[in-house]
Amino acid sequence: MYALPAQAGTTQVKRRSRPRAFARHLAEMLIAMTLGMLVLGGVIAGALALLGASLSDAPESVSAAVMAVNMTVPMVWWMHHRGHPVQHSVEMGASMIVPTAVVIGLYWLAVIPSSGVMMLQHVVMIPAMVGVMLWRYEHYSR
Repeated sequence: MYALPAQAGTTQVKRRSRPRAFARHLAEMLIAMTLGMLVLGGVIAGALALLGASLSDAPESVSAAVMAVNMTVPMVWWMHHRGHPVQHSVEMGASMIVPTAVVIGLYWLAVIPSSGVMMLQHVVMIPAMVGVMLWRYEHYSR
């Protein structure tokens, strides 16, 4: 961190470095996604249990889609809460949903086995999110 020089009668303003601000935003997004997996995943599991069902009974593509939604919704909500423009929230949401759709498509085409869907989903989803953030570095680093 660095501070701007103080002038007579003014207060010092502290600013984060750009890489630190970027890392903080990334950490916030990862925390929001993790909480979404836990909280929304728990709600869905509880609701299905009341119905006598389980997400583990569903095809892997359904589980992956639910996981993507559980991670995306709180992340986009947090971005809205922090005052990000809608366009950036849509881009960030797409960085989660599009890779998931591609992985599901690969599964449906029998390119990957059901056991690899969730792992591959996360392997491509997080870098896609970071890629969007790097593309908009000026925004996510302030």
